[in-house]
Amino acid sequence: MKISLLETLREKNPIAFNISNFVTVQDVANGINALGASPIMSEEQNEAEAMVKMCNSVTINLGAFTEGQLEQIATVSTFANQYGKPIVIDPVAVGAVAYRTERCNELLDQTDVAVIRGNAGEIAALAGVEWQSKGIDAGEGSGDLEEIAKKLAKKRHCVVVESGKTDIITDGEAVVRVFNETDLFKLHVGSGDMLSSTIGCFCGIEKDAFEAAQTATVVFDVAGEIVAKSMKQPLAGSFGPQLIDQLHLIDVKTVEKYAQYE
Repeated sequence: MKISLLETLREKNPIAFNISNFVTVQDVANGINALGASPIMSEEQNEAEAMVKMCNSVTINLGAFTEGQLEQIATVSTFANQYGKPIVIDPVAVGAVAYRTERCNELLDQTDVAVIRGNAGEIAALAGVEWQSKGIDAGEGSGDLEEIAKKLAKKRHCVVVESGKTDIITDGEAVVRVFNETDLFKLHVGSGDMLSSTIGCFCGIEKDAFEAAQTATVVFDVAGEIVAKSMKQPLAGSFGPQLIDQLHLIDVKTVEKYAQYE
């Protein structure tokens, strides 16, 4: 795993273009900035090409969208493919709502993406595996999580990051498991969105999306675990700001010391 990519990211300060969920946009922007990348957000279709040309990566969050916004997303995705900019998709609540599943699959049918990042329920829905999703939560199912992630990676020819107690990263063949975690990620709405955007930042400086996704996940998970362990009690309201602080403070030595993966 190329944990040294964290230093490369800070040296290059990539521009991370995000189409964000209005619920979490501030956390996402501050997290990207704290990490050492440069966030830029837009909901305007007329500036889509200019935004894509200037950025190093595109992260698309489907947490709260309208039909009009889907047109912008389609336009941005087309330009991102045209200009060779990696796309990260966060399919929020796909599986819990049929409309979202349909729209996300339509987007994936028309777009080459680098990474899909979601929880078990979202990944299962896109892989076509039966799962009882529950809103933004992973829900319940009995399938093999690694095989479900691999199935989607093969289906969409991309890297899949399946978040959970153990984060699973796969390109359809190889699998990396990250064991750093904290229940506070579940209590802070936006943690998953921040992880997806962190992956986008690393994809902006590393052409190998599998390598980028591994490193991004480990850096983010270690930062969250460090914050959680520093708290005397689980304070959901304090976790988000402290996570952003830790993303700014974290360095390669710290990640190497605390990272748990195989």
